[in-house]
This record gives sequence, C-alpha cells and structure tokens, in this order.
Amino acid sequence: MRLLPQLVDVLVVSVDVSDAAVAVLARTRSGVPAGCTGCGRLSEWCHSRYVRRLADASLGGRPVRIDLSVRRLYCENTACPKVTFAEQVAGLTVRYQRRTPQLQRLVEDVGVVLAGRGGARMLRILNIRLSRCTVLSQLMRVPLPPLVTPRVLGVDDFALYGDTYGTLLVDATTRLPLTLWEGRDAEQLSRWLRRHPGVEVACRDGSLTYRQGIKGGAPDAVQVSDRFHLWQGLSRRVQDIASAHRGCLPAALPPASESGPAPPEGAAVNTVEDTRAARHARRLFEAVQALTRTGRSHSSVARELGLDRRTVGKYARARTWQEVMRRPPRKLSALDPYLDYLQQRWDEGQHSAKILHEELQAKGYLGHYQRVKMAVAPLRRGLPLDEPRERPPSPREAARWITTHPHRRNLHINDRLPRLLEHCPELRQTHDLVRRFAAMLDNHDATPLPGWLNDLTNSGLAPLVGFAGALHEDRHAVAQGITALYNSGVNEGRITDVKLQKRLMAGRAGVPLLGHRVVLIAHLRRRYTVRPPEMISG
Repeated sequence: MRLLPQLVDVLVVSVDVSDAAVAVLARTRSGVPAGCTGCGRLSEWCHSRYVRRLADASLGGRPVRIDLSVRRLYCENTACPKVTFAEQVAGLTVRYQRRTPQLQRLVEDVGVVLAGRGGARMLRILNIRLSRCTVLSQLMRVPLPPLVTPRVLGVDDFALYGDTYGTLLVDATTRLPLTLWEGRDAEQLSRWLRRHPGVEVACRDGSLTYRQGIKGGAPDAVQVSDRFHLWQGLSRRVQDIASAHRGCLPAALPPASESGPAPPEGAAVNTVEDTRAARHARRLFEAVQALTRTGRSHSSVARELGLDRRTVGKYARARTWQEVMRRPPRKLSALDPYLDYLQQRWDEGQHSAKILHEELQAKGYLGHYQRVKMAVAPLRRGLPLDEPRERPPSPREAARWITTHPHRRNLHINDRLPRLLEHCPELRQTHDLVRRFAAMLDNHDATPLPGWLNDLTNSGLAPLVGFAGALHEDRHAVAQGITALYNSGVNEGRITDVKLQKRLMAGRAGVPLLGHRVVLIAHLRRRYTVRPPEMISG
C-alpha cells in the first residue's frame, strides 16, 4: 500500500465484516538495520518480534487497523543503558502511541477547532471513536508554538465569568495571540514584560492598571492609547451632558408652522414632570440625596431604601433628577399612515370600526381590529383624532447627533440639531469641542491637544472636566493614539475570538485550556488560509 513506508511489507489486506473495518497485516523487513532509541546506533541483531496494533485514518468510510509485526533488537553498544529496543518505522509508528502520525494530527486538529464534545462527535462521523476527555487530553499535549517577543504588543482584558476578568496579549504585527491569564493586575503584566524584553510599542485602552504594568515592565516602550476607547469615553460624557439638559431637548422639534400647533413654552417640560416615571425618579433622587448628605455610605443607604448599591451611586452622583430619568423609546404605530383616511370616512358617516378595519385591510393595513377601534374612540366622544406627534430626542439620540460626522448626518438630524444647539449653549459648546477632537483624529495631528484639554477643563461642564483630568494624566499615550499607526483594533478582534471559543465550550473551559486553544486555533487558521508560494506564483 502507498500509505505504508518502504521498509514495511504488506502481507494481507482484508475487511473485517464484524466491525466493517479495513485490517492491514504487515511486517517490517528483516535484515534492515534500525537505530537504537537510547544511543542511536544501528543494529541488525534481532531479539524477537511482536505485533503492534495501530489505528489509521479511515479509508472509504471504513476505519483502518494496521497489525504491524515489528522487531525487538539488541543494542550492540555496550555503553548504552538499553539492552534491547523496539524498532520504529518513520511516518508510521511513534513510541507509546497506538495511532499513526496522520491520524494523530487529525485528532489534534479536530480537538483544536471543536474542543471536547464537538471534537468527539466530529471524529465519530469520521469513524474514529474517542471520548471527549481523550480529545481534550490530546489537545493539551500539543506543544505551543515558540513565543517570539513582539515589537508591537497589544494588551486588553476580557470577562471570564461574573466579575472575574482575564488579560490577553497579542502580537499587533502578526495579529496572533501570545498568551492569556486570569486577572488584570499590573504586577503580572510587568513580570511578563520583564521576562520577554524587547517590546517597543504597547497598545492598550485607557486602563490605569495596564498603564502602570507597562511602565513597570517595559519603561522604554511607547504606550498608545486606543482611539476607539478615547472616542467612546467622550461620547459617554456627551450623553451625560445631554441628560443633564434634558429640558432643552424639545427645542429640537420643528416650529409650529411646520408641525402644527406647538405646545406653550414649558409645556413639554411640565408634561414630562407630571409622568409617573418622573415622580418616581424625583422621589428617589430626593431620598438618596438627603441620606448621602449626612455622610452615610452607599451600602447603608441601599439597605434602608431597598435599592441596589449601584442605583444609589447613580442617584448620588446626579446633580438633578432629570439626569437619572429614562424616557421610553418612541414606538411608531402601523396605523399612523391611515389616520387621514379614518378621519375622512368618519366625516362621511361611516362610524363602524369593523367596517373601517376591513377597508383599511383592503388598503394594506396589517394591524388588529382593536387598534382601529381604539383610534376612533375619541371621535365618538366628539374629540379630535389622536394625531401622531413627534417626541423630542432622548439624551442618547442627542449625543449621537453631536458625535456623528457632519457629512454622515441625514436630513432629519441636519434639520433638528441646529435648533437644539441654538437653544442650549452648553450643548453647542459640547458640539464644538467634540468636532475639534474629531478633527485631530481625522488628521492624525495631536498638536492642538494641549489647548483642547485646557478648553475642556475650563468648559464648566462636570463630565468634560473629569474626562479632561483623566486624559491629562495619560496625555502622552493619548497623543500617540491620535498620531500613531498602531491601535487596539487587533486586540478587540482577538477578544471576540476568545469569547467565541469560550461559548463553544459552554463557558466551562478553564484558563489553561482556553489559553492553549486560543493560541493554537489562531495558528491553525493561519496555516490553512495562507496559500503556498507555488500557488501565488502560478
């Protein structure tokens, strides 16, 4: 058979009907010298023979079993501690292993890709019966590729489970993961960097822990703060400012000439204050503020009011109750396009909700009869039909308007955002600061950064002042994040892959298994996706 090496004679190839397996009977050739497994010296002095049973990759959908007769030989080197040794056939046998190298590579690759249970199921489809524990055992025996200290290192954290986090290191040049461990403390990162000197650039987020760890382990490395996290942090502060000025958001609505009769000034704010959610938020805000002003801890206040400690912290940090009140998202009705038709048919004398519903169905309305019945209820009482009214933007929507690039804003935003900024000086000031920072990111120019940080500090807006303080402490890494070509995008991509592998193992993978598999699967993908040179040249 072509599958067997030249030093093996095939005696019989048969099919075992009992288990539908292909059985190959073979023996090594006599008189061919074999190397001692102890000293390597060649020997032809045969001691005896015995049969090794090897499993091989399936053939024609049938499992393959090789019954190989091999020799035990005397070692002719008197200084060798081995008296006898069993010969090994290159490419067919490995010491203490009952699988051929080809089958062993298949088991290892399937274990890397699918882990325990999934790997065992896939191998069973290939007529290879192994338990999930065996697949995991073979996976953990696969040696990791040699770790080469990268010139550009990516550092990021990820959630293992609950409040437990891990740290992942990535080579930002090759985009391959290096290692991961449980925890995200600075000393552990410093020790790794000291054991692997040579890192010149370190990409990270704004974490103080990783900043200190890189400084302690590689003080000469250039730290790069990620642009995405900088923009994300600024966007959150913009939303906080929009929440604090919630009363200004109705000013974004079109004037009365465009949207019909407008409510009197202050009516929108009063309407918000009279809702049940607003009364609840105001009551909790006053209670939490009254207790925290006495110097009590958040845990004590949470126990007394029956709230979560994080909820107490949110109400304690807020300056007004409007900051903590959430407005429910606007829900459009499928009946809105047909309201004019309903009014017309009502004026014509058709007052049956059932008939109106049938007429609307003929026009394409897919809603329920009860919705039509509720819509015409005001008409029965002599009241006008409830016209759809546009709600003011939520703080999140307003923040998204401000942070969106002007060239990517639609007509709806371009129509309403100028009204909002003209009405609220604080939001206009925030908009100007955001656009200046966006210009620095677009142009990769950090020259205006010191002046921008000073303007941020002197803005008088508490969220931006706190953000300016955090950026000022990390200003060198922030400047590198604006100008450098490297970023933490490769870190985020690998973190996504780590979470995927963890979920594929139902979240039960320990840190050693998860780290081993994440590194191996990345190299396995690289091995099977990179085309060989002859294919590229051809």
